[in-house]
Amino acid sequence: MNFTVLDAIDILIVAFVIFKLINAIRHTRAITLIKGLAVVVIAGVVAQAFGLKTVNWLLDQATTTVFVALPIVFYPELRRALEHLGQGTLFTKAVATDRADADHVIAVVIEVAFRLSARKVGALIVIERDTGLQEYVDTGVELNAVLSVQLLANIFEPNSPLHDGAVIIRKKRIEAASCLLPLTETRLDAQLGTRHRAAVGLTEHSDALVVVVSEETGAVSLAVGGQLRRYLTESRLREQLQAYLHKHEHVMGSRGIWG
Repeated sequence: MNFTVLDAIDILIVAFVIFKLINAIRHTRAITLIKGLAVVVIAGVVAQAFGLKTVNWLLDQATTTVFVALPIVFYPELRRALEHLGQGTLFTKAVATDRADADHVIAVVIEVAFRLSARKVGALIVIERDTGLQEYVDTGVELNAVLSVQLLANIFEPNSPLHDGAVIIRKKRIEAASCLLPLTETRLDAQLGTRHRAAVGLTEHSDALVVVVSEETGAVSLAVGGQLRRYLTESRLREQLQAYLHKHEHVMGSRGIWG
């Protein structure tokens, strides 16, 4: 069969659409599920190649179940992709960030956290990393604003419209404010309130970094990996954020997330 120019165009169009669809769900947990599905498919191919009949049967059943469940599991992402398509934003180019942007995020978050700490003003600041947080962004008020000390500090001012809930930072922008986060089921210190439970809860479901300022004590904490690191000094928080974000930048650099 002859390979024509039309065949090449056909392949390029399909590849382009798939690439854009992946970008559309890149900021959601759906991408993690897709990676898991890819592992199952690859394992099935290997099992079939080596004649592992029982393993192959189990993987076939699992794959069938997964494909039946996909429309339900991916409903929010599918709806969002269709909305983007209708708005003409599905094929817009994403803006990458670099190390300087990561350092800017760190500097702003630290300055605001300790400004608020000195006044015992509570805050919940989320820094998105690889795991997408769009489902939590959707629970708040979308801002999509350039991150600055003035804006971030003003959001958490007592009695301001957006001070309740979390701020979610994506790259170097404040994506949304007043967002709702999942609460951890893990038993925490009785002195810790909803902000700390929400911070730990989110990091149990994602690789996000969450900075918490207690309105009772003014203590600054960092939640990561389902663990809470409390009573951090300014220098210690900077070290922690740099360790995670710069490492993340190095690992993800080829994909344009932090560099």
